[in-house]
Amino acid sequence: MSKKILITSTDLMMIQFLVPHAKYLSEHGYEVEIACSEVGGRMEEVRKALEKVVNAIHVVRLVRSPVSFKNILGYQDMRSVFSKKRYDIVWTNEPVMGVVTRLAAKQAREQGTKVIYMTHGFHFYDGAPKLNWMVYYPVERYMSRWTDLIITINREDFERAKTMRAKEVKYVHGIGVNTDRLQKSIHGNNIREELHIAQSDFIVISAGELNENKNHRAVINALGLARDRAIHYLICGKGKMLKQLQALADNKGLGDNVHFLGYRKDVIDLYKQADIFVFPSHREGLGLAPLEAMYCGLPLITSDIRGPKDFMENGKTGYLCPPDDAKAFMRGIQELKQDVSLRGQCGKYNQEVVKPYLLENVRKELFDIFCTI
Repeated sequence: MSKKILITSTDLMMIQFLVPHAKYLSEHGYEVEIACSEVGGRMEEVRKALEKVVNAIHVVRLVRSPVSFKNILGYQDMRSVFSKKRYDIVWTNEPVMGVVTRLAAKQAREQGTKVIYMTHGFHFYDGAPKLNWMVYYPVERYMSRWTDLIITINREDFERAKTMRAKEVKYVHGIGVNTDRLQKSIHGNNIREELHIAQSDFIVISAGELNENKNHRAVINALGLARDRAIHYLICGKGKMLKQLQALADNKGLGDNVHFLGYRKDVIDLYKQADIFVFPSHREGLGLAPLEAMYCGLPLITSDIRGPKDFMENGKTGYLCPPDDAKAFMRGIQELKQDVSLRGQCGKYNQEVVKPYLLENVRKELFDIFCTI
């Protein structure tokens, strides 16, 4: 008899990361249902992606704020889901959904349901604000008593989770780099022609929302220190900090060298034409964008933080830098610009390093865990 599994997350997490896993579980004999909170307006996409795959799609009235009274309604919705059916496994993701799911599943767990919580990056970590430790750490530690297995996607969280009360803790290589979107593009866009960048000029690229955490300002400041007009910085992403970052670039005299591209569907074209990928975030669970860039054969310069530290090796994959050290980013960019041979070595090495993080391998990692719990 096939196992019944309920996967819970936000609609954003489901559409961005979990759909391939739901499909894989269904294809391999599991009866899959999902429960999502609609925080990103993506539920219709979720339905279209999974309508022929899963047995049921439940909408749960949760919001992202952990202190919102609206989450009481979400708890009631989740209790209703568990009252109608018994599941062999519950796989829950993200802080608010993770707490509500585990609370609602307490009785089901007493009757034999196995509860798995996958953290995509604890909000408490080395260097995190004290408030994060005061709010999130006690909650996660308390909730771990109603958890059969915690799955982490980075080594720092893995070690911390082992100090909690879950029956078991396992580490997996992220949520999976989906290489389908990184195959040869049909667009064939020439970004140098589009932006009037000379063939001899050096292209640095980043991808991520324009917000404080993604820290694009560190790279702009680094280029301001470098004073090299042959370096162009391409930023793929949208966000509320666009005008601030544009003003910073203008202030540094880089108005013609920093290019804000917005959301791009031709990421493979851009990566294939760039020279290096830079990832200056303050906080990450792991970092999908740099892993995609590794798959495409780009050298990396990343922040020396939780997540990237798992796959970065100074001088071999590229360089690790303190997130607010513009001089360190500048030195890394300059060294890779000057050394064509090093760029090639790093790029080839990265294509090997990234293999455990590819979706095909991570799906199997998770599937093996679900089969043995």
